[in-house]
Amino acid sequence: MVGTGVSPKILVIKTGALGDFIQALGPMRAIRKHHPDGDITLLTTEPFVGFGKASGYFNDIWIDPRPGWNNPATWLIWRRKLIDGRFLRVYDLQNNDRTELYLHLMGRRRVEWVGAARGASHRNASKLRSVGQAFDGHVQTLGLVGINDISIDPMDWVTGDISRFSLRRPYMLIVPGCAPAHPEKRWPAERYGAFARAIEDRGFQPVVIGTVADADAAETICRISPKTISLIGKTSLLDIVLLAREASAAVGNDTGPMHIIAATGCPVWVLFSRKTNPVRHAPKGDAVHIIRKDNLNDLGVDEVAAQMKETDFRR
Repeated sequence: MVGTGVSPKILVIKTGALGDFIQALGPMRAIRKHHPDGDITLLTTEPFVGFGKASGYFNDIWIDPRPGWNNPATWLIWRRKLIDGRFLRVYDLQNNDRTELYLHLMGRRRVEWVGAARGASHRNASKLRSVGQAFDGHVQTLGLVGINDISIDPMDWVTGDISRFSLRRPYMLIVPGCAPAHPEKRWPAERYGAFARAIEDRGFQPVVIGTVADADAAETICRISPKTISLIGKTSLLDIVLLAREASAAVGNDTGPMHIIAATGCPVWVLFSRKTNPVRHAPKGDAVHIIRKDNLNDLGVDEVAAQMKETDFRR
């Protein structure tokens, strides 16, 4: 990479989704280590600004305006902003049609581009890039420019206080939600309720987390297991990191928060249906366990409990 005598200006692009963003944090940390004096900007979306700021990996954060395809004036403004950024190198960790267009807006001859986009100076065109998890593809891509020391980021830079939740330890996290468009990825709330009651009998405080979209599921769980604590709609993404650090374990669907929990090293059991493939979509972490059933309606509470060994829990 050609230097200019000043801090090189670097752009890192990662706009979502949640699980993919969490798997990109380790590569982001490696990029910062590779450019210790770089002026690094993160281009992302609103939900991930908190992670970007808290990590300390970036000098600046831009929100992707995502111009509409039928709005040429906005595209011209965005093109000017990208060019005026005077970036020497772009690390594209999103790798979609939109970011490929950003490369062409900036001008292929103006910038070194590390990613999968056609025309990139350092292009990962390997079919193996998208065979495994997002993290594995980033490792392959960054290797093209000599960045090789990459691991999952445990987010030890997240600080905060969760004492306001008044949790009784040991506790276990339950994550019953997922994208509303994919109900087949959900284990029935009634099963989670029975599971919560079972782990309570084993001495664990059940704690349900999720968004307000998961309120009905949480209500069902708490009705079946009245001592369960519901933190639905009460936690930020950074709070989930703090909760995971002190949790004995977590059980949940194939959904973004499970990626956060797994990355901290908390033992997790993730429930997969035939809808998604864990080879590509499982969380990354030191203690990730996969339980798969074609139809999650056929997965029994005893089946899940049988796969969770006491020796795998944290106390």
